[in-house]
Amino acid sequence: MSAKARYLGKPWLPYYPPGVPSTVPVPEVSIPQAFDEGAERYGGKTALVFYGKKITFAELREQVDRFTTALVALGVEKGDTVALHLLNSPQFVIAYFGALKAGARVTAISPVYTSIEIRHQLTDSEATVLVGQDLLYDKVQKAGVRLRHVILTSVEEYLPPMKKLFGGSVLGKRLRGLTPPVASEGGVWQFQALLKQHPPRPPVVEIDPRVDLAALPYTGGTTGNPKGVILTHSNLIACRTQVRAISPFEEGKETFLAFLPFFHIYGQVVLMLHGLTLGATLVLFTTPDLDEILAAIETYQASAFYGVPTLYETLKDYEKTDRVNWKRLKVIGCGADTLHESTVEGWRRRTGAEILEGYGLTECSAVSHFNPYDRPKVGSFGVPVPNMLAAVIDPDGTEFLPPGEVGELVLSGPNVMQGYWKNPEETEATLLALDGQIWLRTGDLVRMDEEGYFHYFDRRKDLIKYKGYSVFAKEVEDVLYSHPYVKAAGVIGVPDPAVGAQIKAVVVLQPEARGKVAEGEIRQYCEERLAHYKVPKLIEFRGELPKTDVGKVSRRELREELEERAR
Repeated sequence: MSAKARYLGKPWLPYYPPGVPSTVPVPEVSIPQAFDEGAERYGGKTALVFYGKKITFAELREQVDRFTTALVALGVEKGDTVALHLLNSPQFVIAYFGALKAGARVTAISPVYTSIEIRHQLTDSEATVLVGQDLLYDKVQKAGVRLRHVILTSVEEYLPPMKKLFGGSVLGKRLRGLTPPVASEGGVWQFQALLKQHPPRPPVVEIDPRVDLAALPYTGGTTGNPKGVILTHSNLIACRTQVRAISPFEEGKETFLAFLPFFHIYGQVVLMLHGLTLGATLVLFTTPDLDEILAAIETYQASAFYGVPTLYETLKDYEKTDRVNWKRLKVIGCGADTLHESTVEGWRRRTGAEILEGYGLTECSAVSHFNPYDRPKVGSFGVPVPNMLAAVIDPDGTEFLPPGEVGELVLSGPNVMQGYWKNPEETEATLLALDGQIWLRTGDLVRMDEEGYFHYFDRRKDLIKYKGYSVFAKEVEDVLYSHPYVKAAGVIGVPDPAVGAQIKAVVVLQPEARGKVAEGEIRQYCEERLAHYKVPKLIEFRGELPKTDVGKVSRRELREELEERAR
């Protein structure tokens, strides 16, 4: 059997949990249709909880419809781009579904972006309207982009009386320091005023789910500016459907904690879109405050908890983690970055529960792989979701590689993007046509084992060449993370004509070890666990590492710092 035939045969299917189908039909509906169907079915049930304030599905739908009517009255037409610059809040949900119902596409901007980054996304996405957080608006103003309309909102608008809930909390203190909302004038509008002025009777906009764009998220660029990813309604509905098929959830009976940012595709699809169309209650957090999150798990009897590796690394040593009965949750999921085995082992010892690592990327609408909840495999990001084909090819060609060999992960399925926005060259380089089938080149180096589970090695760009040897930064980082005094680590290659690239480790020590552990001890620890050519020759200690807006250690920024110093 050829290597390609092995992948097309889906060797992972025997390891699906009982009841999970190999394929699942994707409804031919738009996102607003899916939202309305769920809201009608679960009308009186709580859809959102925002620091104690509860909003039912019926109430949420009414506000979505009012916002849609308002956008249309402001001149928003099918095919326009509406930008969201919001923290997790009811306003994000209302604006997201309202814009889509008006026929617009949504581009969500990270709240931590600088004015320069905001300007690029607003300009490149051709946004005409921005729905923004008032406390973040100064960065939008500094971006200097002409917009037809700006709609501002405050976090306070959906909070219950602060005296009852927030006393001395971090959120309460932050809210008390906010300036009053900006007055409505000259194209700047108040979110709540628009909701009050417009009835919940929006015009019907015809949407072709397979053709019309729904979301235009931007990927963090490894070189140059971030790229817009073209996702249709069908792409996102497909991913939502695939996630539902692999999850042990019951419709209308689940509660999800929603602290993962909605501007990111992970939180947007796995939590917001999947959760609300499932009839789940979303407990929203503007910021990931550990004490409030842990308390909410028990208060609201959460059934699912989705996080990122750095969160679990923190929680496994956090003093209040034991207050939660983690084994009660149906799913404890992890994505957006590589989960180190030392984190999994520490978490298991602390809680007795399993973290289910998955895999996905913006270009496949959030998710392509999951670890079966009845048969997870530590060190693997799992098997492809239903309707998804995954394979490993030669990184420098198109030859399919057999199980066990490391190569580039390629994906094919209904959740794969249509291409990069206004970027045909990158689209052509990323979407590969083989034998009449379109495959997405992920840029990630992986291998598939004999059971069809996939194992991550590194990004192609993070592969370090030392004296002709290939060194995976992640493999070195895994060893560093296993050191009892290492809190975080990032590994990069430092160009050196004599050897190709020297291996450099940037290390953050645990607080009690700072100033007490020397470079030699870290190097010796690596020498005992790695081949000689993989051992970091350069070691730098720091108090913290640069992170992406979803908590990953940013090797890109480490490399850029190195380049800056060399100038």
